[in-house]
Amino acid sequence: MLNEQKLIADYLNGDERSLEILIHQYIKPIYSFAHKYAGNAQDAEDITQEVFVKVWRNLKKFDPKKSFKAWIFTIAKNTCIDWRKKKRAAPFSAFDGAEGNNVITDTLADLAPLPNEIFERAGAAQALTSAIKKLSPKYRKVLFLRYNGCFNFREIAESIGESLNTVKSRHRRAIFMLKKTLSEF
Repeated sequence: MLNEQKLIADYLNGDERSLEILIHQYIKPIYSFAHKYAGNAQDAEDITQEVFVKVWRNLKKFDPKKSFKAWIFTIAKNTCIDWRKKKRAAPFSAFDGAEGNNVITDTLADLAPLPNEIFERAGAAQALTSAIKKLSPKYRKVLFLRYNGCFNFREIAESIGESLNTVKSRHRRAIFMLKKTLSEF
């Protein structure tokens, strides 16, 4: 991977190819992040495109002393949040016909999971959520940044102001504590 600060400096000095290389390095991770948030490819593509437009517009404001990955994922996170706020569902009552029937509810197939599937998913999710809540905030933060923020241990250490070994140790302990707590369920 080429040095991101050099690519940014080269782009700001007029080298368009540097921006293409930078985008190419991050397009898959940003798309993956957006897809996890949006839940579908079309929205993830739209979010990803918006992220890179924001990066392009604000690249001159980037502080080269900071982590570019942390900066771009912050933009991605905020873009996902903005996308969620903008997305508004049409009320089903807008589809009511003159006879009182609803075109949407009358024609849609029931794609909802079966009750036993809901129960299994809810039980697993509830157990994991409960186990995570039992962790102290310092462990939860490391897990969140590692698995939701897609950061590596070095980037987590930089973002929370701790040593790399401390972050790795907290991660190992958090995983161990989760396994132990989940085995009790």
